[in-house]
Amino acid sequence: MLVVVVLIATVLLRVAIVTAVVYLLLPLGSLCPHCNLEMVAIRNRVLDRLGPVLQRRWCLECGWNWVVRRVRSAGARTRPRPPAPRPAPR
Repeated sequence: MLVVVVLIATVLLRVAIVTAVVYLLLPLGSLCPHCNLEMVAIRNRVLDRLGPVLQRRWCLECGWNWVVRRVRSAGARTRPRPPAPRPAPR
């Protein structure tokens, strides 16, 4: 029984490593990796539900069509700035 558990754990670990490497190899953002122009997002119901961090994109210039990693909006990456201090009343 222990051998079966070790074999299953090895297979699961291998699947996790391959998944992580494939994710990191995907292009990041909405710029085409070939012509460096903005790509159009394509809606995909299955991909939107299974992988909310992935998005299908299509380049109108060169026709490149593939899955890319989504980029968080600039507002989500940065913390909100504290309000500017008000001048003291005179």
